[in-house]
Amino acid sequence: MILYPKLYLEKVTDITIELLKKYHIEALILDMDNTLLDFDKKIVEGGKQWVEQLKRNEIKICIASNSGKKEKVEMLSNELEIGNYILWSMKPLKFGVKKAQKILKTKNENIAVVGDQIFTDVIVANRCHMLSILVKPIKEKDIWITKMKRPLENYIIQKFLKKTKEGEK
Repeated sequence: MILYPKLYLEKVTDITIELLKKYHIEALILDMDNTLLDFDKKIVEGGKQWVEQLKRNEIKICIASNSGKKEKVEMLSNELEIGNYILWSMKPLKFGVKKAQKILKTKNENIAVVGDQIFTDVIVANRCHMLSILVKPIKEKDIWITKMKRPLENYIIQKFLKKTKEGEK
C-alpha cells in the first residue's frame, strides 16, 4: 500500500550501515523538520555523529525539505556538513525527490527516503520506487498543518503495525 512505509523506526539515527547494506541503499534523501531538526531548530541527538558515519561509509546524502526557509536548511546543511539540499521539494509530488536523485546520481532502487510523515515522505518514496523509511517525529510540537494530519497518520501506523505483526506469525 502506498501509505505504508517499508520500515518504521524510532528515530533517524536508528538507520544503521548494516540496514542500508541489507537493502542495497547507497544514498539517503532526508526530511528536515521533525526528522533531523526539531521545532526549536535543535538537531536530533547523535545526528552529527550519525551523518559522519554515513559519509565514512560512502553513503550519499541530500536533504529534501518542503520548507522554503533557506537560512534554516542552510544552517542544518552546514552544521551536518551535507552539501546537498532541496528547498520547496513539494513532497508527496515527485519533483523534489527526482531533483535529489539527479544530484545523488544514484538509481531509485538504491535510495531511501527518510522522514516523519506518511502523507509526504512515505508516499513520495513509494511513488518513486525508493525505500520508504518512516521515523517517529523528534517532538510532538509541529506546524499547524502537520498537527492536523497526525491523528490520521497515527491511525495508519497502527494498521501498518498490526499488519506487519500478523505477517510475522
